[in-house]
Amino acid sequence: MTNKLEKVAIIMAGGVGPRFWPRSKEKSPKQFIHLLGDGTLIQNSFARLMPLFSPEEIFVVTNKNHGETVLDQLPMLPQGNIILEPFGRNTAPCLALAMKIIAPQIDEYTIISAFPADHIINNVREFHISLENAQKVASFSENIVTIGISPTRPETGFGYIQFDENEEDLADFYNDGARCCTAFAEKPDIETALRFIHSGDFLWNSGIFTMTSKTFWNAFRKFLPDHSMQFDFLEEHIGKDDYQETLELVYRQIDHKSMDYAILEKTDNVIVIKSSFNWSDLGTWDELFRLSMKDARNNYLEGEVVSINSTGCYVESNTRIIGLVDVDNLIVVDTEDSLLICKRGKTENTIEL
Repeated sequence: MTNKLEKVAIIMAGGVGPRFWPRSKEKSPKQFIHLLGDGTLIQNSFARLMPLFSPEEIFVVTNKNHGETVLDQLPMLPQGNIILEPFGRNTAPCLALAMKIIAPQIDEYTIISAFPADHIINNVREFHISLENAQKVASFSENIVTIGISPTRPETGFGYIQFDENEEDLADFYNDGARCCTAFAEKPDIETALRFIHSGDFLWNSGIFTMTSKTFWNAFRKFLPDHSMQFDFLEEHIGKDDYQETLELVYRQIDHKSMDYAILEKTDNVIVIKSSFNWSDLGTWDELFRLSMKDARNNYLEGEVVSINSTGCYVESNTRIIGLVDVDNLIVVDTEDSLLICKRGKTENTIEL
């Protein structure tokens, strides 16, 4: 009998990154391109996990068209640890598929930690401490444990978690930053975000969560019973000749469901770990501009760019010389076949392109 894995990391890499058009496209979504850091976003995510997980304990879920890309970008990852979806159905089905595929390698006490592939994290040691604390809480309780980031500004592009400072029932976990979640909030307007900041009991929702296999399936079956039946049906076909056909059939019958909206917002057993490492979900060109190093005129200019009396611009030139004259607060991204010109503060709307 083979030993079961005590812990696994699941990198969720099935998104399409539509807000980073024209750099992020269907054939090469944002998790596979270089935006910040030493490598692509998924390479940086994998590297952050390596001190805490062996390559055999890390699994990547991605679209069926990107399996080779994952293999090329993460050569240390065993090929069998790449799990392919026929198309995206958001994070809850993504995790359910991963859990069914890796079921022979885990048991109900295995600690499952899930990570988006496209986030930016600095202060990596603080991230590791928060994750280890989350794993500790998950292993000694039947809670879903998420990581929340202490907000530094009234950000309208992130989700929020409200927490309770009461120490009751948290024991020593309280000193590790554990708090009981009381509510989840979607991306707020600026007035609501300011109220969240001033209240002092809201954290940014990192989208990172940890739980035992048993806790995951208890919640999944309770809040997504129809989906659970579909995945139980799929499990009977794993490793058989009709697996791919059955997988696509199941995915066509289930809905888009995120872990946050479908489960975490409905259950009463969510614990959040208060954390303070630098984090961003890097959701828009505006957020990338904020994180990028700017010149004396608050411009980020990459490639052949000539700027005259222009301020507050983000410009990427990949194919030609771009000239800026007397303009302010623009996002300009030039690729071989596409050009984006957008006002800063409006890049959320690139999802319509």
